[in-house]
Amino acid sequence: MGFQTEFNSVCKFKSKQELYELLEYGRGKMVKSGFRVFPTGQKVIAYTPENEAIAIVKILVSIAEINFAGEEVTEVEMELVRKLTEEEARIQTALAHEMFFGEQA
Repeated sequence: MGFQTEFNSVCKFKSKQELYELLEYGRGKMVKSGFRVFPTGQKVIAYTPENEAIAIVKILVSIAEINFAGEEVTEVEMELVRKLTEEEARIQTALAHEMFFGEQA
């Protein structure tokens, strides 16, 4: 058991449904496996499951717990600040591939 720290400007969605709810309703929740620390109160860049930058979100709540199945999970609640423009998304995606997700081909 231990906490994994997320980089303070990245919020990567694994579920398209969770991302859809955030973009559709302006608020959403993401569930990650393991105990993690997210920067509550900060604005971060949200990435799609395909590692593409899509929006700026504000982290509202980060709760690490053991769920009913006995798994360590972290639930992160956030609100949409705004979607990125096409140019912003392209630049942020390229930077993230170089810095976090692996070099672009």
